[in-house]
Amino acid sequence: MNIRQFLEPSAVLADLRGRNKHDVLAELCEPVSRLHPALRQERLLATLLEREGLSSTGLEGGVAVPHGKLPGLPAIVGAFGRSLAGVEFDSLDGKPAHLLFVLFAPEAAGGEHLRVLARVSRILKSADFRDRLLAARDAAEIHRLITGEDDRLSAPSG
Repeated sequence: MNIRQFLEPSAVLADLRGRNKHDVLAELCEPVSRLHPALRQERLLATLLEREGLSSTGLEGGVAVPHGKLPGLPAIVGAFGRSLAGVEFDSLDGKPAHLLFVLFAPEAAGGEHLRVLARVSRILKSADFRDRLLAARDAAEIHRLITGEDDRLSAPSG
């Protein structure tokens, strides 16, 4: 599954305003609920906060990948946000998160959910790529960078 299949350009936020985990997660749930009206923002936020209660989804290098599963969801959906100021996210390296990729998967999407998480993590692994995302002018450029990197990493080597 390519990232462009679940990340709409309008679900990319180039300048998250929230200054804490709760607020940025709420902000990232808004475009998902706007694109998928059956998914209420409050329900999405509760799903992410419940998952964060188990263990933080803050990784290293300023990246967090909050995610959760929802019954009745037909397919994986996501949103991406950039916080230039950074947000405390209980990350593995103790540093603030600047790049947040939110994912929601159908309750029964075990293997697919894990493959998508791995794909997102792989794309955000490169420090050079993360720097390009941080330097991007706007949400449209961020979306182009993410989908372009996904295409590049998916292309057969030869």
